[in-house]
Amino acid sequence: SHGAMAQALASRGYVAATISYRLSGEAKFPAQIHDCKAAVRFLRAHADEYGINADHIGAIGLSAGGHLTALLATSGGVADLEGNGGSPGSSSVIQAAVPMGAQTHLLSERTREVSAAEPKGAIWQQFLGGTQEECPAVYKAASPLAHLDQGDPPCWFIAGEHDDASTHADVFRKQMKQYGISSGLTVLKDAPHGFIGKQVWFDQMVEKADQFLK
Repeated sequence: SHGAMAQALASRGYVAATISYRLSGEAKFPAQIHDCKAAVRFLRAHADEYGINADHIGAIGLSAGGHLTALLATSGGVADLEGNGGSPGSSSVIQAAVPMGAQTHLLSERTREVSAAEPKGAIWQQFLGGTQEECPAVYKAASPLAHLDQGDPPCWFIAGEHDDASTHADVFRKQMKQYGISSGLTVLKDAPHGFIGKQVWFDQMVEKADQFLK
């Protein structure tokens, strides 16, 4: 699905790349964001080779990828989250983000409850090493909201109408507004969490992402 997303954006004039990151079964956090940042550094370091404008790099992703997209947006320069992969000397800072179906507030009461509930909480526990109550410092480090500051780039959130309201990033967007950073939200009518699997929602997503990134 992300390959199709990259092709759709490329057809509108962007240089698009799909990246890979280690899943929680392979490595715990922060390996995932280390891999994302390594990819950004690699692309920036090879900008001339690939025809990339190194001053205008954005990220887009859904679900776990949406969370990492938001974290990329807010954690530029956070030493513990940078890792040492990719191209040393190049920046991992991005200039725009489209987090979709994304969790942005990992210290929320909802996350506390979900991380401790079975069986759903097992995903969180494998990713972050335990429940929120057991590992509050890790959950804070992984929370995009915890790193948000005035220097962060604009973010546009996309969510399915039938997804949990936490994907609307209300607290995150309110904080962005206070910092004077542009943000917004598109809710796709009738869509579930994994909305990019259906053409009508996929097309709406690409159109909105294109408008925002332009």
